Amino acid sequence: MDEGVGVGEMPVIDDCWKRIGVYGDKSCERLAKHVHCRNCEVYAEAAVVLLDRYGALHQYEDEPAQADTDDIGETRSTLIFRLGDEWLGLATRSLVAVVAQTPIHSLPHQRTRSLLGVTNVNGALVACLSLSELLGLEAASSVSSERRVVPRMLILQGADGVLVSPVDEVEGIHPLPLAAIVPANRAAGQTAGQFAQGVTQWRERSITLLDEQLLQHAMVRSLQ
Repeated sequence: MDEGVGVGEMPVIDDCWKRIGVYGDKSCERLAKHVHCRNCEVYAEAAVVLLDRYGALHQYEDEPAQADTDDIGETRSTLIFRLGDEWLGLATRSLVAVVAQTPIHSLPHQRTRSLLGVTNVNGALVACLSLSELLGLEAASSVSSERRVVPRMLILQGADGVLVSPVDEVEGIHPLPLAAIVPANRAAGQTAGQFAQGVTQWRERSITLLDEQLLQHAMVRSLQ
């Protein structure tokens, strides 16, 4: 797993599960007892190290944000997705991939309610966060739908590597006109609260656009 930039002195994770575990040659003697690497204490300890690494990034949170040059133009490439009853948008520069849901493995002594645990992405442990909890959104209402809805996971670019978050539905990536975006009311009780950067109408839906930098800082804090 990529060690990232500016963390050279942080602990290096020995991803033995990719060498001698279930994702490697399966020669690890612990497999006889644990059957799968996710049941092994080494795997769990590696997850804790991973979260500690993210936690150390709080030192960068007070640095000035880089100027946003991607929004110059008529549209912004935006991922549109749903959490509960709310439709949200996030600039695609923050997105690595949209993937099918994978099992989430909880950790002992969970640090925050938004930290769901860890999940496996191509053989690597990745911290899994609840965006609904982080944004303060309520669960979806029990309204039946004739549409086939497939929950997904977003792989998001964090300050050091990637983070994963499950979402209820992904509409896709669409260019949203900048002229149609109005400033969001960040008052308590509004959709996405302080993380709302703007609101726009798209296909008869109200889309709350998330402030990616505020969201990234909150994700880092949730791992400390």
